[in-house]
Amino acid sequence: MYLEAIIYLLAGLGVLLVGFKLLSDNIEKLANSGLKKMFNRTSGNRFVGVGIGAAATALIQSSSATTVMVVGFVNAGIMTLFQATAMIMGANIGTTITAQIAALGSLDISLYAMLLAVIGIFMQMLCKKDKFKTIGLALAGLGIVFIALDIMGSAMKIFAGEGSIIPEVLASVNNPIILLLLGIAFTALIQSSSAMTTIIISMVAAGMTIGRDGNSILYVVLGTNIGTCITALLSSIGATPNAKRASLIHLMFNLFGSLIFFVVLLLWPSFMDVTFKKWFADAPATQIAMFHTLFNVSSTLVFLPFINGFVKISQLVIRDKKKETITSFIDDRFLKTPAVALSQAGKETIRLGKLSMDTLALSIDAFMNKNIDADEQIQANIKDLEELNQALLSYFVKVSSSDLSDEDEAIVSKLHSILNDFYREVEIADNMMKYTKSVINQNLKFSDNVYAQIKTLQEKLNAQYDNIVKLYNDNNRALIYVIDDLEEEIDTMRSTMIKQHIVRLENNECSPASSGVFINLVSNLERAGDHLSYIAHTLVD
Repeated sequence: MYLEAIIYLLAGLGVLLVGFKLLSDNIEKLANSGLKKMFNRTSGNRFVGVGIGAAATALIQSSSATTVMVVGFVNAGIMTLFQATAMIMGANIGTTITAQIAALGSLDISLYAMLLAVIGIFMQMLCKKDKFKTIGLALAGLGIVFIALDIMGSAMKIFAGEGSIIPEVLASVNNPIILLLLGIAFTALIQSSSAMTTIIISMVAAGMTIGRDGNSILYVVLGTNIGTCITALLSSIGATPNAKRASLIHLMFNLFGSLIFFVVLLLWPSFMDVTFKKWFADAPATQIAMFHTLFNVSSTLVFLPFINGFVKISQLVIRDKKKETITSFIDDRFLKTPAVALSQAGKETIRLGKLSMDTLALSIDAFMNKNIDADEQIQANIKDLEELNQALLSYFVKVSSSDLSDEDEAIVSKLHSILNDFYREVEIADNMMKYTKSVINQNLKFSDNVYAQIKTLQEKLNAQYDNIVKLYNDNNRALIYVIDDLEEEIDTMRSTMIKQHIVRLENNECSPASSGVFINLVSNLERAGDHLSYIAHTLVD
């Protein structure tokens, strides 16, 4: 009998996790752009940070996932520890929605909620639009959650049935410290406080009790809040000092909050009896869910004014360590939320474009000033950009292996094309340095007018790039016409410069030996403009 109940319990837990994943993945797809905007709106306002953390966690149904993403943002250097701390606090509020859903499983509506599974799967099968298919899968996930709660509830009723010694064993465990440690251990094992809280709620709904007093089960709930920190701590291994600090802050926040409530419950043994048991007498599952909400909201309100204190403690514990990374925005932690990973990949691609243009500018300046010494810096830049290019290509593959929508798949394809065109600028920079060496080695000379025209070409290339960045950030499609006009001007300048060079040759005003270098150089700069134009059109097509 117990073996059957254990199998039901494990099966129910598996179905629950699948249901939550199906629900969260598809809600994330529906909220794709909104999720990106939320994480992009991090600011120094602690209330905004808490709101973003709570909303994101409510969407993706996992405070651990949100915290891991926050650690990733900190690791990438695009979020401060202050912002991260506020969002971590908010994540603890957002995760309370999971317990509330689990509590609904003990109510009469759960039977009808199970029908969402079949409704959702038929929507996915019969609807033609991707949006409705995604909504269907989200509904199916929610329905599966309620089915899992029913399966787990049935298993718990077997354990709580007549003749079972398990209720007596659980009731005998009355030491608050042991109960706290049990909550920590089991949550760390399954790496999900949501799943552990759901199991606790299922036990209570089945009539099982832990300990002899009303507060006993609450100690286990407090333990789950500490145990969930293991996921973020594991994700910070090998990360930057700031990312490790963010994980430490997550641990400190949950640990301090749990210890404060632990002391309160010890000093107030009748807490549960005079509060939630009295207010929700006929709904034991709701009692646990409401305590879970009270605990997380109260902890956030208590510690919100002390964010700077958490940051300072983390900085004292974890010292700075010099470590250079080739990437600034991408991080494997974001892969758990493909929409965010894709947004970060786009930022990293634009950053590679900026570094490529800077390297091209350095090579043009080296040509203008006949500076052979610049070659060392240019080659170092090219090596770094090659590594960054490979890192991005690898990241694109990882993002593509996620369950992306058709729209996101198209974005990945665009980023591949944009990356390729930006990297062509690096190759042109390398060519420019070769022309500089030829000019110096062969003692070639060009007129001041030639150098002035090359400078003008460089300015037009920079203007193209600046408009591409604006196009990417603001999605102002009208900029494509400005970029196209600049590209035409560059093409016209190339033709004009070559014609003028031929005239100078005919008039013996310049050496024939300079022709190869000059024509190739101007053609390369014109090709640089072409690739920038291709990027702009990729963005708007």
